[in-house]
Amino acid sequence: MAITCIAVDIGASSGRLIAGTIEDGKLKLEELHRFKNAMTHIDGHDRWDVDGLFEQIEDGLKKVYEIYPSVSSIGVDTWGVDYALLDRQGELIRKVYAYRDHRTDHTMEEVFEEIGRDEIYEKTGVQFLQFNTLYQLKEHYKMHPEDVENAKVYMMVPDYLHYKLSGKTSIEYTNATTTQLLNVHTNTWDEELVKVTGFDGAIFVDPIAPGSKLGEVKAEILDKTGFDKMDVVVPATHDTGSAVAAVPAVDKEFAYISSGTWSLMGVESDTPIASELAGQYNFANEGGVYNTYRVLKNIMGLWLIQEVQRIYDYQYSFAELVELAEEVEPFGCLINPNHERFLNPDNMIEEIQAFCRETGQNVPSEPGQIARCIFESLAFQYKEVLLQLGEVYDVPIKRIHIIGGGSKNLLLNQLCADFTGCDVYAGPDEATAIGNLLMQFITNGALDSLTEARKLVMDSFDIRKFEPKTYDGIEKQWDKFRRL
Repeated sequence: MAITCIAVDIGASSGRLIAGTIEDGKLKLEELHRFKNAMTHIDGHDRWDVDGLFEQIEDGLKKVYEIYPSVSSIGVDTWGVDYALLDRQGELIRKVYAYRDHRTDHTMEEVFEEIGRDEIYEKTGVQFLQFNTLYQLKEHYKMHPEDVENAKVYMMVPDYLHYKLSGKTSIEYTNATTTQLLNVHTNTWDEELVKVTGFDGAIFVDPIAPGSKLGEVKAEILDKTGFDKMDVVVPATHDTGSAVAAVPAVDKEFAYISSGTWSLMGVESDTPIASELAGQYNFANEGGVYNTYRVLKNIMGLWLIQEVQRIYDYQYSFAELVELAEEVEPFGCLINPNHERFLNPDNMIEEIQAFCRETGQNVPSEPGQIARCIFESLAFQYKEVLLQLGEVYDVPIKRIHIIGGGSKNLLLNQLCADFTGCDVYAGPDEATAIGNLLMQFITNGALDSLTEARKLVMDSFDIRKFEPKTYDGIEKQWDKFRRL
């Protein structure tokens, strides 16, 4: 009899509960509950309502029970870097800070005074981002030194939700690697870096591997939702870790772009790549499933267009903005999408216009012009990262797999192929939830290996191919982009 597993996939703007079953050699997905997620501004800082997220998981499980009264396991994935601190009673010390909060805008420089940038990279192999947990905890200590005494357990956001489900505390490996606190050579917490944060190293438990069975869902949750029994199986809790597990490929000759709010572009390596050149290019070595490493770089991604949509008060759907962009002449203007000014501006449209004005370009005014600017700039950013990957990775990259929700953006997929000169394979768009489910199926014995799991993905979902096209002006615009 086919077993059913539940993936709880939560991103920066929404979350879902998705049921997965394997029937007739194919993976069947069914979304049973969707809910909104957003930062809330409290006491001058951006926060996440993690307890509200757990209430949504409970509500979702009630809906699951109506369709699937027998579920083998559940697992949660979310974004990285953000954390929860528990006191000795197992309660949150304070509301969870969101990584886009501006409190860490200048914290990296302070940390570099205590331990050098090169030494941090040599220890962790993690890219430098102002919101890495290392800098968040440093700032937390400065703002709330009393929390050092009160904090007894450190965990990441998905670990907290697993704790609420099972009553068991843990830290999952793939998400732990996003903190810039885990030593890439030993896969243990680096004592010197933990000391820099000001917090006691005793609150950091050893990370557990994705696919670990944490325990059973608590009786009170089962009673509330209707189930008799359900295991908590920890997937790759970092959403990109789960997404990469679902790449429809069984070799290593590919790059991936996990395309959503962020575009995470990289390769899957059997060993970390923390060379001096990789550090200069600011590549991260984040943990993957089954002793792999996600050698990648964060690209600002569809956050840019999401914010444009918000500023337009949601007059346009994503699909409509893509259509408007397709009607616009190419190369009206370009931005550097990874510039820190685009991380969390008050008005994304005005910030894009200001950047174009300051760099002597045409200033976009229409929705289609702004969208086209974003998509072409992202595609050039993909080209830049691909070239850098080619310098640090010793396996030839023969194609690009775009996975996640952004894989439905046909214009951006084609631009990626055109600008990089690589064949692009788009899909599956539900890669994160799929990867979450695959790890549960392997742990539950329904699949034997990651190779078998990825073959299942290849057999279950339509993957669309985009071949590169050439047209005048690309090289000139590429030179322009590199100067921005």
